[in-house]
Amino acid sequence: MKSLPQRTCIGCNSQKNKKNLIRIVKNKEGNISIDRTGKAQGRGAYICDNITCLEKAIKTKRLERAFEAKIADEIYDKLRGVIIDK
Repeated sequence: MKSLPQRTCIGCNSQKNKKNLIRIVKNKEGNISIDRTGKAQGRGAYICDNITCLEKAIKTKRLERAFEAKIADEIYDKLRGVIIDK
């Protein structure tokens, strides 16, 4: 039986299956986007598919620390839309 890759949520800091998390990626140009395929090039960070983890990550600025960059409010708004629109 093949084990599934595990990733840590930046909001709640718990390990979950990679396919159950939302991937946010920062490419070489510094553009930050939501990666639905999980295969985009760049530095990735993962977050659970619930609004409490997202709000916790925003409040503690974990996404900004993971990418070592300022995150625009549009990115957070897109993430809220993705999580709410399930």
